[in-house]
Amino acid sequence: MSIKLGVPSKGRLMEKTFDWFAARGITLRKTGSEREYTGAVDGIDGIELVLLSAGEIPRELSAGRIHLGVTGSDLVREKLANWEQQVRELAKMGFGGADLIIAVPNTWIDVETLDDLDAVAAAFRSKHGFRLRIATKYHRLVRDFLRENGVADYQLVDSQGATEGTVKNETAEAIADITSTGETLRANGLKILSDSLVHASQATLFKSANAVWGNGNKDILRELEKRLDI
Repeated sequence: MSIKLGVPSKGRLMEKTFDWFAARGITLRKTGSEREYTGAVDGIDGIELVLLSAGEIPRELSAGRIHLGVTGSDLVREKLANWEQQVRELAKMGFGGADLIIAVPNTWIDVETLDDLDAVAAAFRSKHGFRLRIATKYHRLVRDFLRENGVADYQLVDSQGATEGTVKNETAEAIADITSTGETLRANGLKILSDSLVHASQATLFKSANAVWGNGNKDILRELEKRLDI
């Protein structure tokens, strides 16, 4: 019996996750070289560390191949349909914060809100014969958000690279992207719509609803929750 805990395999998200657990008396560590994704857990029995990319963790939780996982709350909501039925939030971890927002060119002086965007989108389609393009990596979240807020006459285009550059490159008229400070948006001549916060993301510890929790794993989870005070 053991619980598999998936955490980001590199970068600040991994370092902050290790620090978060260490502050609660549990040590997560890599056991291989920098290129190897193997790890260990000290300070509590029955937990196996699995190092994955942050983007893989939602799918592994959904498939039940890991019991617990640390990743951005935006990634879980984007990658998992009906995410609340597949995972449960155990703890918001207080780092990795970023806002998913919608931004338009600074030159659109009269466009400050979603209602303004809806009006511009209708006028754009009437003038150009095709829908206003919004570049994003977050199709599910943005589509649901715009529908709930009554914005129509747009199309989402996939952004594989730097989303902020798509407007300058004329492959989109607006963007929906994650931002922490807004500096990159401003540097690319973009402004955030005042009511366009799609999701305020942060690193979160999730529990899989589809993993096997028998054979003593529930006892291990209870001990972990007690140790983490969650």
